[in-house]
Amino acid sequence: MQFNKRTLMALVPVIALGACTTTLDEKDRALITSASQNAEQAKMMAQQALDAAKAAQASAAQAAADAKAANEKADRMFQRSLRKTAPTS
Repeated sequence: MQFNKRTLMALVPVIALGACTTTLDEKDRALITSASQNAEQAKMMAQQALDAAKAAQASAAQAAADAKAANEKADRMFQRSLRKTAPTS
């Protein structure tokens, strides 16, 4: 029963759209085509933004790793300088 409801709910808009396309004039079809192209452009822009965000994330991760390594090196240098200046008995 549930499957049939879902199937019916999915098919009704498709059938309605198919019925509408036969009565659309050129203006309506051009509008639908334009909307489809705009949606495709938006999809491409979203993909580009996602790619840029992933690149920025990778760059930030690399910067964080470099900063951690520099911090550890500075800490080792500081610890070494403390050992060198400590008084010996």
